[in-house]
Amino acid sequence: MKRTRPVIGVTLDSEQSPTYSAYPWYALRENYMGSLVEAGALPVALPHHAELTAELLDMLDALVVTGGAFDVDPALYGTSERHATVVCKRRRTEAELALLRGAIERDMPVLGICGGQQLLAVALGGSLIQHIPDSVPDALAHEQPNPRHEAGHTVRVEPGTLLARIVGTGAMQVNSSHHQAVRDPGRGRVNALAGDGVVEGIEDPAARFCLGVQWHPEFGIDPGDRRLFQALVSAASG
Repeated sequence: MKRTRPVIGVTLDSEQSPTYSAYPWYALRENYMGSLVEAGALPVALPHHAELTAELLDMLDALVVTGGAFDVDPALYGTSERHATVVCKRRRTEAELALLRGAIERDMPVLGICGGQQLLAVALGGSLIQHIPDSVPDALAHEQPNPRHEAGHTVRVEPGTLLARIVGTGAMQVNSSHHQAVRDPGRGRVNALAGDGVVEGIEDPAARFCLGVQWHPEFGIDPGDRRLFQALVSAASG
């Protein structure tokens, strides 16, 4: 049977909380998948098995790396010091980093969301701020006190970027749920900034579609959020 929707792989979080099971389990909010389905994709969940990277990518048209309540190991961007707030999920990060590197090598469309954007920066040779309150004077509330389906602050979209072409605006209202941020995008380019200078988006100018956003567009707060998923599906269909 011929497929009419591009297959987009979506990474999962891993949990060990007994609220669902006494054993380790995968987790993902429904709105990640829902946003992709609405945009015309066939989303599939990806397990944490780095050794299966090539086989998984063979069946995909695009990749989405999701967020979660954890951090990228500072050792992956050459830093031996680790802030007290840093929490790592080694197996998840190993699998996601392998998928990201493989997708980038294939020039497969990639969208990194929140922690996925941070890992994308690392994959592009960049580095991270480990704890915004300790590194950014007069920082905004990047872990917003209001619900995540509401806006937390505004971001400025950099003109001339892929993100600007997709969302069609110079500013977006976004939610905010992170204590880390991109310090250096490596060979990537910054495409969005918060009012306090914190990086809110990056992209790889050398790729046909490789970008990350620090907010969670799956909540659909700004009209540009839906356009992001539509653009990803369009790139995956090409």
